[in-house]
Amino acid sequence: MNQLEQLRQYTTVVADTGDFQTMQAFSPQDATTNPSLILKAVQKPQYRHLLDEVVAEHKGESIGEIIDHLLVAFGRHIINIIPGRVSTETDARLSFDTEGTIAKARHLIALYEAAGVPRERVLIKIASTWEGIRAAEVLEKDNIHCNMTLLFSLPQAIAAADAGAQLISPFVGRIYDWYKKSTGKEYTGAEDPGVQSVARIYTYYKKFAYPTEIMGASFRNTSQILSLAGCDLLTISPDLLQKLSESDTPFERTLSPAQASHTDIQKITLDENAFRFAMNEDAMATEKLAEGIRLFCADTVKLEKLLVE
Repeated sequence: MNQLEQLRQYTTVVADTGDFQTMQAFSPQDATTNPSLILKAVQKPQYRHLLDEVVAEHKGESIGEIIDHLLVAFGRHIINIIPGRVSTETDARLSFDTEGTIAKARHLIALYEAAGVPRERVLIKIASTWEGIRAAEVLEKDNIHCNMTLLFSLPQAIAAADAGAQLISPFVGRIYDWYKKSTGKEYTGAEDPGVQSVARIYTYYKKFAYPTEIMGASFRNTSQILSLAGCDLLTISPDLLQKLSESDTPFERTLSPAQASHTDIQKITLDENAFRFAMNEDAMATEKLAEGIRLFCADTVKLEKLLVE
């Protein structure tokens, strides 16, 4: 078996792309999108028709409404390719607006359901701010399942699980980027700070039997992916899916619930004050969360300009 086939023995493989052809080529269970991926996709000739169709069908509506329809149009096409769930992101400009996030998530789900897609096949992606986590707590009670994104720390993961979020997406590569820049060191395998962060979250969740799913994200190389074999899910970009499929080097599973159960990690309780203080103490998590929100906001604005044109 190639490495991608080996990985599927331990982990659910998810495609981190808005490219339909990639999904058809690698047959992932689920797929994730974000504003940056959708912006990249609509600029390709083969997907321009989707943009044109959505603009034509919703002419006269607000740009925000047209973007919502565009996100759902991509999601609907993805659902026709994969057997599982698609993740669709809320507007990153709502990252500190609990009520706004709740309203946007409900609207996106309503658009999906009007198009015949059941809410069970959609995950709403929300930034892992305190406000975003509170929105997820409300949405999950309405059976609107959430994917907590831009997650860089154990406190974020604990707060999301305590809120009952369906899934979290800890960002391995962006953690690696921060430590590489701040220390000047290269990291591989188990020494990678991004890998260590996800392994710590995985151990905590399994030790205390949280049902929230863990989906490692934002990978820079296949070493990071293989070092997390056994994680519930891993969302992988097209180029790294390709590399995994081209190698048949064997590797071992690194994460397992049985292994986590034997650790002596202690339960942590977080209210809002404790959460904010813990984030403030973690320069990497604070900086990467803020940077991630800014980048997604910038790409949303670019997408809006593209629609105006």
